[in-house]
Order: sequence, then structure tokens, then C-alpha cells
Amino acid sequence: MGLMDKLNLKPGVVYGQDVLKVFQYAKEHQFALPAVNVTSSSTVVAVLEAAKETRSPVICQVSNGGAAFFAGKSVPNSNQEASVTGAVAAAHFVRSIAPVYGVPVIMHSDHCAKKLLPWLDGMMDADEAFFKEHGTPLFSSHMIDLSEEELKYNIETTSKYLKRSQPMGLWLEMEVGLTGGEEDGVNNEDVDNNSLYTQPEDILAIYEALSPISNFFSIAAGFGNVHGVYKPGNVRLHPELLNKHQAHVAKKLGDGQEKPVFFVFHGGSGSSKAEFQEAISYGVIKVNLDTDLQWAYLVGHRDYIMNNIDYLRTQVGNPEGPGKPNKKKYDPRVWVREGEKTMKTRIIEAFEDFKTAGQL
Repeated sequence: MGLMDKLNLKPGVVYGQDVLKVFQYAKEHQFALPAVNVTSSSTVVAVLEAAKETRSPVICQVSNGGAAFFAGKSVPNSNQEASVTGAVAAAHFVRSIAPVYGVPVIMHSDHCAKKLLPWLDGMMDADEAFFKEHGTPLFSSHMIDLSEEELKYNIETTSKYLKRSQPMGLWLEMEVGLTGGEEDGVNNEDVDNNSLYTQPEDILAIYEALSPISNFFSIAAGFGNVHGVYKPGNVRLHPELLNKHQAHVAKKLGDGQEKPVFFVFHGGSGSSKAEFQEAISYGVIKVNLDTDLQWAYLVGHRDYIMNNIDYLRTQVGNPEGPGKPNKKKYDPRVWVREGEKTMKTRIIEAFEDFKTAGQL
């Protein structure tokens, strides 16, 4: 009997108490859900296929830029209209197609810095409208990332959004301590290394402020994480800090919980399997993956084009003859599919590394 039977989950996007139950189950059984940034229906398909083949729960998430791309690059975004529209469209698409893959899916929005709060507001407007009509929010969860701001402002503003989320049963992820590197327009390549490591006192302050509002929250704490892929040895992760954070909060609570905090691992591309598994053992229930999967998606397209280049120079004419048509080679359903397959393979690797495979 797996997660779906034990938690009485139906396939498709999950919400509210079911999200909490999935994360609690993951923490108890020491596995984490890969959170994959999706930018199109094609990348969504790759994620859901990987989840289906490995019998795994999964998280589909949209970044601010990825959501705008989902809407279309020609759509204006000066007021976040493309990012809001694209995120809402992606959520509806995932919601409609996920059930046929037979797996539970958490629909999430990624980093939302202070300057992007109108994007989060727009998505939550859509959640509230959907909740009023259907009894569930459109998304399963959102992320607010005020890690570049003062801690007091970070906690106060996150608390306001958690209060707004609470009536709908929306999960809220927040970040404290910077994630280095650059991703999707968020650039922390030049920050002081000390800023990459969150302090236990900060985790406790967040927990004490948020838990009276709702227990539907998780924390992306910095332990040396860096977005992007770098030469081995250039990034120093200290997942053992997460264990210290848990112990600090647990001691203050004194209620017997060994790992009261739900942690999130950002900047995971290029990390070792051992680093992932150590972090998961300390209460990480979600691991973000983007850079590695962008590369994996490209590889399928690149290799297909390179291997079939003589069939892709013209619509008619190839090594088999000057009058031979090439439509079966340049049909997007052929070469786009190759990217889905290589992306799916890399996601399956993540399911195995995070011990998510076979949990259903």
C-alpha cells in the first residue's frame, strides 16, 4: 500500500489538507518531491510522464518568467499581466490533464520577490475566485521570496499572505537566507557568502510568527545553495545546518516533535546524491530543479537535429533522393517529443535520488 491509498488521494492536483498530508508523509518516510519548473504544455507532459512511470508524487511549478512565456512572449508584462495570465493558464492545464496520468500533483508558483508581489496578488485573486466557485483554490501552493529584505519585513509580509491563504487551504513557501547564483532574473551572484547561510534564530522567529496563523507553510533556508550549475567544488553546501535548525525549534517547542519544520532545497542543480539525501533526512520535503532540466530538454532537440540535419535543410530533398519529402522529420510532434523524452529521463533520475520513486 502506497501514499495514495494510505492518504486516500485521488490522481490529479491536490489541495489543502491533502498537500499537508503529502508533505507530512514525505518527511516521515524521508523522501522529497521534485519541483520542476514548467514553461509549456510540452514540459508539463515530460514531468507527468516521469511521475507516472516511477509511481511518484510530483510538483509542477511556474516561475514569473516561465509563466509569462506560457502566455506568450508578445503579451505585455509591465503590470505582470502576462505572468498572471500564463500562471493561471498553466494551472488550468495541469489541473485538466494531471488526472489521466494517475498521480497526485502539487501545482505551485516559484520565487516571488518584493517587486513581483503584484504577480502573487493576481494569482491569489484567481485562487479566491476559483475557491468561491469550486471550494478549492486554483493552485495548491505559492512561494513568497523576501529573502533580500530585512527579516522583520520578510516575516510581517509573509504573515499577511499566509493570513490571506489560510481560508482557502493554500500552502505558502517562504525563503530566508539568500540562494546564490542567478535564475530567471533573480541575481545573487555577488552576495557575501555569509548571506547564504540562515541562522537557527531566524528559523525559530519565522516558525513562531507563522504557526499561530496556519501550519500550511514551508521554509527555504539557505545552507550554501546556489542557482545554476557550477564546476564541482565551487559550491559548498552545509545541509547539516538544517538539522541544527530543527533541533533549535524542537527544543523551544518542547512537544516531542523532532523535525517540526518543513524545509525546501533550492539551487539543487549539480548537487550530489549524498547532499540531497542528507538534506532530506533533516526534513526537506521539496527540491527545486530547473537548470539541469533546461539542459536535458535541449539535449533531445539538439541531438535530433544534429542526427537528422540532412533531412532538415529543405522541405523536399534528402540523401534518399531529390524528390523525397521531409515532413515526417520536421513535424514538431517529432522533434519536440525528443526533448520531452530526454527531460523525462533526467526527472526520473531525480525521483530515484530523492527516494520519491515507487512511493505511490
